[in-house]
Amino acid sequence: MRVVSGICKGRPLKAVPGNTTRPTTDKVKEAIFNMIGPYFDGGIGLDLFAGSGGLGIEALSRGLEHLIFIDRDAKAISVIHENIKNCRFEEKSEVFRNDADRAIKALIKRDIQFNYVFLDPPYKKQQLVQLMEKMDEQNILAPSGVIVCEHSTDVVLPKMVGAFTEIKHELYGITAVTIFLNSKGN
Repeated sequence: MRVVSGICKGRPLKAVPGNTTRPTTDKVKEAIFNMIGPYFDGGIGLDLFAGSGGLGIEALSRGLEHLIFIDRDAKAISVIHENIKNCRFEEKSEVFRNDADRAIKALIKRDIQFNYVFLDPPYKKQQLVQLMEKMDEQNILAPSGVIVCEHSTDVVLPKMVGAFTEIKHELYGITAVTIFLNSKGN
């Protein structure tokens, strides 16, 4: 696992030990960022099921100015901190150990709107639609903001979730990537 592009291109990333997390492959990561970027001129991101932090770190490497990493696994949190330090993104990052629902409630209180949200929950515990509905209700995604959902190919997401409209859907082996755009403000 490595940073695919940007200012940290080629830098290796540590994986979370054990089999509780499934890191996004470099091929899928590159495809995701080619669909939504590939580079950014600032913006704020949220990596809600961060695992090793690979998606969020890739976004920072490609130009996002700030990213919040959230995962409920202690080993994952430790690896995220190591990977952030290795890429020298400490000043651009916040890392919290929390589950997705509680994390969203905490973020609502901070009144943050994200330009990019990365959702890559464990395949066996999909809750993508419920999370997106909550984000829509609470205006967590900025107008014209993007949500990237990584999920198993047997999960079929609706074309619209609240104000979020599917703009892209691609398959990569057992992995599907569905991208939604916030149509509020358009």
